[in-house]
Amino acid sequence: MQTVSIFVDVQNIYYTTRSAYKRNFDYNRFWAEVTHNRRVINAYAYAIERGDEKQRQFQNILRAIGFEVKLKPFIQRADGSAKGDWDVGITIDVLESAKQSDVVILVSGDGDFDILLNTVREKYQTEAHVYGVPSLTAASLMNAASEYFAIESELLL
Repeated sequence: MQTVSIFVDVQNIYYTTRSAYKRNFDYNRFWAEVTHNRRVINAYAYAIERGDEKQRQFQNILRAIGFEVKLKPFIQRADGSAKGDWDVGITIDVLESAKQSDVVILVSGDGDFDILLNTVREKYQTEAHVYGVPSLTAASLMNAASEYFAIESELLL
């Protein structure tokens, strides 16, 4: 049975699906699709903790699906900008998981991850699949993936 590790950049997917489609990502359908006939090694959803009850409920739904939810505090800067970036954490977890997985699945459109996926494929000979909104996924990320899967209507609520 093929082994899989799943990594979801929650903020990226929330904003790209809302921007492109004005709809939300269907985590249940996605989970069913990517775990079918596979053994899950790791499944992480990376999010920002704002102390909001609705977000806590959403995080509990992710946990019930099968994700381990990793949270970082929301940081509001004095100039009004915000910080809540998981890129380094995702990178470390993907590199650790690639050693023990046949397939790594990244759900993000962030082009910063292209180098990561190239490394996973070259160093570990692990397949790297990307799920992202086509119009908002970096071409470099699509090109770095073994396979790219467009988030379109069947993966939306």
